[in-house]
Amino acid sequence: MRLLAKTLVTLVILAVSALPVCAQQPPFDVVIAHGHILDGTGSPWYSGDIGIRNGRIAAIGNLESSPRARTIDAHGLSVAPGFIDMLGQSELSILVDPRLPSKIFQGITTEITGEGNSAAPINDAIIAADRAGYEHYRITPNWRTLRQYFARIERQGMGINLATYVGATSVRRMVLGDADVLPTPAQLEQMKALVDDAMRDGAMGVSTSLQYTPAPYARTDELIALAAEASKFGGIYATHMRSEGDSVLASIDEAARIGREAHIPVEIWHLKAAGRSVWGTMPQIVARIQAARDSGIDIAADTYAYTAWFNTFSAFIPPWAHDGGDAQLIARLRDPALRARIRKDLLSSGKDSAGEEWDNEWQEIPGPEAILVAVVQNPELLPLQGKRLSEVAALWHEDAIDTLCDLLITDKAFTEVAVFGMDESDVKLALEQPWVAVDNDSSGTSPEGLLGAEHPHPRAYGTFPRILRKYVREEQALTLPEAIRKFTALPAQRLRLADRGVLKPGLAADIVVFDPAMITDKSTYENPNQFSTGMEYVLVNGTAVVAEGKMTGALPGKVLRGPGYGK
Repeated sequence: MRLLAKTLVTLVILAVSALPVCAQQPPFDVVIAHGHILDGTGSPWYSGDIGIRNGRIAAIGNLESSPRARTIDAHGLSVAPGFIDMLGQSELSILVDPRLPSKIFQGITTEITGEGNSAAPINDAIIAADRAGYEHYRITPNWRTLRQYFARIERQGMGINLATYVGATSVRRMVLGDADVLPTPAQLEQMKALVDDAMRDGAMGVSTSLQYTPAPYARTDELIALAAEASKFGGIYATHMRSEGDSVLASIDEAARIGREAHIPVEIWHLKAAGRSVWGTMPQIVARIQAARDSGIDIAADTYAYTAWFNTFSAFIPPWAHDGGDAQLIARLRDPALRARIRKDLLSSGKDSAGEEWDNEWQEIPGPEAILVAVVQNPELLPLQGKRLSEVAALWHEDAIDTLCDLLITDKAFTEVAVFGMDESDVKLALEQPWVAVDNDSSGTSPEGLLGAEHPHPRAYGTFPRILRKYVREEQALTLPEAIRKFTALPAQRLRLADRGVLKPGLAADIVVFDPAMITDKSTYENPNQFSTGMEYVLVNGTAVVAEGKMTGALPGKVLRGPGYGK
């Protein structure tokens, strides 16, 4: 009897001691209640509440009676992981407006940047050569390494999370400048050491942008060597391929070869069939990538799902004319004999006059009316933003090729353009592939201030909402869960972001709350500086950057460092 009593007392003590453990659980910072939860995996929605504490998802379920500091009523709305932009270009614009409003109103909570040229490494020669770009954004580059760049953006704060690749072009320029030369073995070792340093600083991998000089001067073996260095740290090889037009299949083969020989996953940026001669070839492009996947190569892609691309206007000029950088390019454009040679190359298909294969954009478009002048650096040229090249040629009383050359001279080769060179059926087929994620391929911007003076591609404001409106709601080419998977879990998987991309307890609270029946892109080619609508709440690391459809101005973003950080 005494033993029984003692046992009962012990049980009571244990039960009572357990009660405060539950009672002492701190309240949630936020509970998102009554939402339709799309967890990012592609599964159908389910109903439930999400409790957030200290920037992370603490619980999912029925949290009706749980204490909290704040409730977001998501009744009738979809709740999903924050969207991951597989290629943004915000490494400089984040220093102008760290809120990145064009991104957050799309639901983007994480951006991956660094397309061939990355924010670092840089040196005095690169800064001098790129001075027009820094002056355009009124930025003084006081960093040289990725570690120093990350420290700068962390000090100022940021509206979204940011990660970056180290650009193979940046590495090449550090050692070889802008010249059309091949590295010696010793120089290649220097380049590999720079990749090594960047991976330890937190780069996600190494990237190429092989259409834009001096990147085309690099041979495949050089790229394999740099990619293999990133592979040692668990990095990724991301590429704007050497060609997206007539040689697109050969370019896919090159990307696959780099992946195979460097033992590294491959991400093909903004997959497309660029130019009239390859319209309708997306089935072959998809088949070529699928064949590489079937052979065991970890290769995938992403798209922004518009029929116009956006790039530097100087990309229309053949690579030989860029040898030595923009100053040498401008000198050649001023030289009548060399300008005539450039004209001949533009009007010819195949190899340029230097005997090199190149992506001749002039041959890929219907005519100068397919080029829209978007961003200029010279204030005298601001009235031309939003005009077609054909319109500018008429204003200047020149033919279109002379106008192209003179515009580059006047704007110090800075000009950026939108180019209408894709077919909608190809765009749609690319988007539908299960291994294709989504990229915005534009820097974060705003209708206000310095950034508001630009005339960007509408994708800068509208990529993700446009896919939800056009391809999910209107055309039903994708289901809503599948689109969300492409925005979230798929890119997180590709980038090895193990703490983001799905809604699960313990992961970072990057979360969007939106009405799938209302979310809409507003930006157009004619009037691009318009925010998308329909995002009710956007949370970055548990803090709202959009609340009740309005920007809060909060800067809770973090630098997301790659797998080599600290090694």
